This record gives sequence, structure tokens and C-alpha cells, in this order.
Amino acid sequence: MSFIVYPAIDVRDGKVVRLKQGDYAQQTSYAYEPLALAQRYAEDGAGWLHLVDLDAARLGGYTLAPLLASIAQSTKLQVQTGGGIRSEDDVIRVLDAGASRVVVGSLAVSRPDRVAGWIARHGAERITVALDTRFVDGQWRLPLHGWTEMSGSTLEELVARFLDAGLKHLLCTDIGRDGMLAGPNLELYAHLKSQVPGLEIQASGGIRDVADIAASRAAGCAGAVLGKALLEQRFELKDALSC
Repeated sequence: MSFIVYPAIDVRDGKVVRLKQGDYAQQTSYAYEPLALAQRYAEDGAGWLHLVDLDAARLGGYTLAPLLASIAQSTKLQVQTGGGIRSEDDVIRVLDAGASRVVVGSLAVSRPDRVAGWIARHGAERITVALDTRFVDGQWRLPLHGWTEMSGSTLEELVARFLDAGLKHLLCTDIGRDGMLAGPNLELYAHLKSQVPGLEIQASGGIRDVADIAASRAAGCAGAVLGKALLEQRFELKDALSC
């Protein structure tokens, strides 16, 4: 299994930003133009890009189709992208705009049967399920509604539900690590791999250096999403790609 490095571009109001622990009130903006940054990542050797529509993640209605199309037309990047995916029409529209995979997050928790149907119809290579999780009372729980409420399902229960539908790609974020540059939760990923050995897990949240990327790979992850540390030039993308 190859290991994929996903440089991430989170877009809000047309700007490249990062949120701390998913909090819109704790935003850092960066002096990059999204298309130019994607093109730079492509020139630096990236094969994939993780693109997030933060406006749509909050309000629904994916808005980055023009940007996605420009990236697809001007680079050879494969793009996994999401934010505000609420319907199968959204999935089709994003795929038609040039996405290789559509990332589905909150709806995967609130409407798992619907998302399972998308995996079955569009294929496991076209859907990435993104689950943000928090360890509460001895269990990995799944917050909803801006992380203010908890789903009735545990992380393991929901992953098992999607595996039955053919899930292949899971992006899993420990909320406590997101945007904190405290290192990824390797124990979480090792736990998931022990539960579902064939699942291709993308590490997300907390990666601060190349050693963390190598450690994610050693823990059995199939890839790592690089956000804040890469934007703040704590390491070079080419070094991450060589892990």
C-alpha cells in the first residue's frame, strides 16, 4: 500500500485559512491565493490535494467548484474535496467539476445510511468519509453540529457500518489535536488499524514535522493530511513526500 501525502488548502471567503480545533472564531489567515498555492504544491511534487470549503461546511452548498475546476485544468493534482456536501447532487456536481474523491463529514455521522448508499453507487474510490472524534468517558465519540452535540454512535460502530457498504478511505481527526501542532494521535490510528486492517486511514490533526508523518505511516496509516505546519513552513513539502 502506497503512502499519500495530502497538502491541505482550507478556504473561507476566498482566502487560505486554518481553524484551531475547528473553531471559526479561532482562525488564522495566510497570504496565499488558493489556486496559486495548489499550483505550487503541484510543482513541488504533490500528487494529491485536500481542499476544504469552510463556508459550505458551516452553511451547506459547496462553493469551490470553479476553483476545483481551475486546479484540475492547470495541474495534474488529484483532488479530494468537501465541505457542505448534503445531497447526491452535490456529490455528482463536485465529481463533475474535477474531484477525484468527495469528502463527506457531518452527514456521514447524521445520515450514515444515505452516505453508505453513495459509496455503493459511486464506488469506494470516489468517496472519503471524514470522521472527527473526541475521547469521552472511555469511548471515541462523534460530535455533531459544530462539535456541540454527540452522536449516539461510537467511532468504531460507525466505521463498521461504512465498511459494510464498501468504505475504503477514512480521514480521521482527533479533535483535541486539530490545529494544535501537538503531534498526531498514533494510538487512535493503531487502534483503528487493529479493528479494520484493510481500511486506508488518513491521519489528520496535529502533524508538526516530518517525523510525525513517518510515524503515521509506521502506525499503519495510508496517508497524512498536512495543514498548519506546511503553511507555516515548518518543513518542506518535498521532505514530506519522501517519507
